[in-house]
Amino acid sequence: MQDKKFEILHHTSDLKIRVFGKTKKDLFLNAMKGMQIALRAEVLNLKSEVREVKIKSNDLNLLLVDFLSEINYLNEINKEVYQNIKFTKFSDTNLEAEIFGKKVKRFGLIIKGVTYYDLNVHQREDKIWEATILFDI
Repeated sequence: MQDKKFEILHHTSDLKIRVFGKTKKDLFLNAMKGMQIALRAEVLNLKSEVREVKIKSNDLNLLLVDFLSEINYLNEINKEVYQNIKFTKFSDTNLEAEIFGKKVKRFGLIIKGVTYYDLNVHQREDKIWEATILFDI
């Protein structure tokens, strides 16, 4: 059974991660966690901040990119890093959730955007969901 949640892949100029999940929800959670860890944030406090996200997209691939783009936007405007999520709605085209994070002093890496380049979201033969995502840094 696959226990790895994500891995950071070698890329010459951008950030590329491969993410795994037993379910689509796990895949989205692990994609967010991988992205957040890559930011190398210097956390300020232990108090948890809660934000609400609502995303609608045309398909699962776009939903993942739009979700991560929203998380990236919230990182920047709130100066927070997010570690957990509670989904209230989830389908291939729509999600609503609360995300939980902490205030940060600074980020060690800034993500300019989540790209569609080489985006690949699929379920493997062993039923594990997998996605490869490229971030512009």
